[in-house]
Amino acid sequence: MNAGPIDKRSARRSFEHAAADYDAAAVLQREIAVRMLERLEYVRLQPKTVLDLGAGTGYAVDALLRRYRKARILALDFAFDMLRIARGRGSLLRRPRCVCADAESLPLADASVDLIFSNATLQWCNDLELTFGELLRVLSPGGLLMFTTFGPDTLKELRASWSVADGYSHVSPFLDMHDVGDALVRARFAEPVMDAERLTLTYERVRDLMMDLKVLGAHNATVDRPRGLTGKARLHAVEQAYEVYRIDGRLPASYEVVYGHAWAPIKRPTADGAVAVPVSAIGRRTRGSA
Repeated sequence: MNAGPIDKRSARRSFEHAAADYDAAAVLQREIAVRMLERLEYVRLQPKTVLDLGAGTGYAVDALLRRYRKARILALDFAFDMLRIARGRGSLLRRPRCVCADAESLPLADASVDLIFSNATLQWCNDLELTFGELLRVLSPGGLLMFTTFGPDTLKELRASWSVADGYSHVSPFLDMHDVGDALVRARFAEPVMDAERLTLTYERVRDLMMDLKVLGAHNATVDRPRGLTGKARLHAVEQAYEVYRIDGRLPASYEVVYGHAWAPIKRPTADGAVAVPVSAIGRRTRGSA
């Protein structure tokens, strides 16, 4: 389940090429990561293993290493060049363990992770329900999944401007917050909580926005994207269409940021329908407001 099929090879190549310059352009991604990390202040959880899913260059890794000083931190991303940078986070005495893999098929043992932290990654998964099933599989009973992704109003100005120019898909589609929550429920996560906020970046020119997206590796990677080069006439048409959004001399780029968290249930149904409660989980789960 997703809003549109992602060409994983294309997406991976884009992020590989973007790795060296990613941090310079990732203003929004860093801001969202900071807001996610602040939410951990209200969670009573002492994980032994933390998975940063879609770690990229590892911006959140440093904060996770500081917060959970006794935990093992795993940084997982499908772009190897991103992980080359992430593995340098931390100190000589304590660095993250890096895993190059796809979030939809995790090379991790069942119930091996206590906290999954995932910032702006799930929109690159083609089957969100399957992905949530994988995350639930690797979470220990009582473990926490905390994530962000983007909602359908993200880059709405750019999407509308391209539709005026040529009608093709130039902006990756995004799922509605309620659909993401429903996928959590179907995957059998417990107590899912969803909310969203709108953030806006502004630019002098549309080309500056497009350049940022290219540097971030976040350009359109849908299967039905146009494959040819964008001609000057179409680019000019996009720029003209985008001008209707200009406010106070700047062009807005809207982002709908979706936040979610849910728990791995302590009681899990077995294949025969019985409910299994691991002995190690009894009395171990502590959470709620700090």
